[in-house]
Amino acid sequence: MSYSCFNAYKIMWLFCLFDLPTNTKSQRKRASDFRKSLIEDGFEMMQFSVYYRHCASMEDCEKHIVRIRKIIPYEGKVSILKFTDKQFGDIETYLGKTIEKKRKEVLQFEFF
Repeated sequence: MSYSCFNAYKIMWLFCLFDLPTNTKSQRKRASDFRKSLIEDGFEMMQFSVYYRHCASMEDCEKHIVRIRKIIPYEGKVSILKFTDKQFGDIETYLGKTIEKKRKEVLQFEFF
């Protein structure tokens, strides 16, 4: 198997951004359930309403997008973004005025 197929333009990162209402107990539960479902699907929290996960390919991204669509609450706003590994590597994150160190590259392979 050629490793040239694993490059920064084929490996993807999937982001889920959301703004869900939390005024009532039932709304808070739906928002919490949505976050928990993202975590169960391998997403990590970047910021409170911004979650992301590594995907081995565009096809893998689409699989997770289908899962997100199935769990979107009927209230609020949910956005889904796809980035190539190259684009993800160009993200700058600041903690105050200090730039945060880049995450190490994902070295694990996904089996499906």
